[in-house]
Amino acid sequence: MNERPGWRISETIRQSLIHSFTLSLFRYMETTITKPETLRADWIAFSLCSLSYLLGGTASTLMATFLPVAIPELLGKSVSETQLGDVGAYISAAFLYGWMAGGLLFGMVGDRIGRTRAVAFVTFLYGVAMLFTVFAPNWPMLLLYRFLTGAGVGGVLLLTTVYLSEIWPEKSRPVVLGILAVMFPVGIVATGGLNAGLVPWRQAFWLGLIPVVVAILMIFRLPESANWARLRQQPQSGKAWSPTDQANLLTGVLIFGTVLIGLWGTFSWIPTWVQSLLPAGQAGGKERGLTMMLLGMGGIIGGMLSGVLIGKLGSRKTLLLTFAGCAGGCALLFLSNRQFSPIIYAETALVALFFGISQGALSSIIPELFPVRIRATAVGISFNIGRFFTATAVFFVGTMVAGLGGFGNALLVFSVAFLIAGFAVFVRYRPASH
Repeated sequence: MNERPGWRISETIRQSLIHSFTLSLFRYMETTITKPETLRADWIAFSLCSLSYLLGGTASTLMATFLPVAIPELLGKSVSETQLGDVGAYISAAFLYGWMAGGLLFGMVGDRIGRTRAVAFVTFLYGVAMLFTVFAPNWPMLLLYRFLTGAGVGGVLLLTTVYLSEIWPEKSRPVVLGILAVMFPVGIVATGGLNAGLVPWRQAFWLGLIPVVVAILMIFRLPESANWARLRQQPQSGKAWSPTDQANLLTGVLIFGTVLIGLWGTFSWIPTWVQSLLPAGQAGGKERGLTMMLLGMGGIIGGMLSGVLIGKLGSRKTLLLTFAGCAGGCALLFLSNRQFSPIIYAETALVALFFGISQGALSSIIPELFPVRIRATAVGISFNIGRFFTATAVFFVGTMVAGLGGFGNALLVFSVAFLIAGFAVFVRYRPASH
């Protein structure tokens, strides 16, 4: 009972931050991207795509919230921590592999059948998969449903980005795509509002009804990309992939893939690193929780700022500055702290800000590398090939911790990926227009 007042304070702070962020977001959109050339249809498209993107964030983390109660029910018995970890790992992996498969497959689908139909389909897919989860009879079937959910979410993250990059006015496009990119972590934060102790885990997945309704609205309300429609009316000529396209694909895969390795190799392990700095026996719940909150909020704010930076500095300078900030911030965080102190909060917020800028900026910049005829396919490859390497690289954290003498040194090695990404930008990246 003596922990409940602290819990209330933390919950109040969380709700206050979410409320303040929501108000700030709408004011930011109103003052920054409300332009005469922005049509009402564009705002409808942005709203539907953003809602699908946000709910994708919720769908990605909802199962993790309920694993401790869902797995024993599906197995029909109580389980040990080892069993819970093993089955939970399979369920999490199913979603991630579905995410990668959907990002690769549905890019090609979007180039063939059109942006609006493809966006509506992937939104419908993950909504229906969530509804099937309500009736999952056993955990192998749950694996299938989580794979399909991941495939739909991976398709949404790709296709909404490509679609809005083609229909939105060029002047404010980077800002809009930066805001779209932060909808996913907003959806993750919103998942925290579902109390696993009060909401039965199967009932929570009725949330899948919302993306199903959104998908139906998309079919009737989303205008097709004029660029894609115009391209389909022209006779096909020449090779689908020119040497320039192939070179840009290598650039996209190299930059986005290395950033993912650096991002997830550090981001996901920072709370564990924080715990390692605390005195033995100290629980560290407050420190780890506040650190995660700062990582999330910093990422959201950074994503919102990315479009403004691109507008002021240009895409190339923004990427170089961002990756230098990511690498420098990680060096400051991991090299200057050997025990926990409040300065870690400020340094974590700085790192998270640059992390957020990188994701928002790349969501805007990568699609511009490719012509409309192959854009969804190429962006899908750029966004998702790196995920295979990311999943593999993160498995080596334990070995690196033992070999390098601590989490800080191991995570510092992962942050070198940002320097590689910056070098790739300096050597290979040139802004392209199609």
